[in-house]
Amino acid sequence: MMSQTVEYALRAMVCLANASPEPQTTEALAQVTRVPPAYLSKVMLGLTRAGLVRSQRGPNGGFTLVRSPDDISLLQVVNAVDPIRRIHTCPLDIPQHGGRLCPLHRRLDQVLAMTESAFSETSLADVVGEKGGVTPLCDKTRRKLVSLK
Repeated sequence: MMSQTVEYALRAMVCLANASPEPQTTEALAQVTRVPPAYLSKVMLGLTRAGLVRSQRGPNGGFTLVRSPDDISLLQVVNAVDPIRRIHTCPLDIPQHGGRLCPLHRRLDQVLAMTESAFSETSLADVVGEKGGVTPLCDKTRRKLVSLK
């Protein structure tokens, strides 16, 4: 249900949260997240424009989070690159539906609403800090991320 762009943005943001406050280059992020570098550059541009990350040029440059991982929700990341599109009117423009959604589209919108709610209630810090036997995407590569600069 989520686009590839959303998946890539979430991977990159989790990696930045793990490496915070150390800046990470596009090359380092691309290697760890397994996102093609050219695609990742476009994703990072969207995250920068949304005010979630900042970029700095130079030998110690790279991307960093603008705020603490506690203060960035997954929904903010999603909305920065490919917002969830709720269903407010019949997507088929069936006149008999008037302003109401049919049972199918109402349920689809309910799923979208639950997804939106779950993402808004989950911060990057929640994902990075979650315990349970399976580590987040970049947890074991923190040293690798920092050393690739």
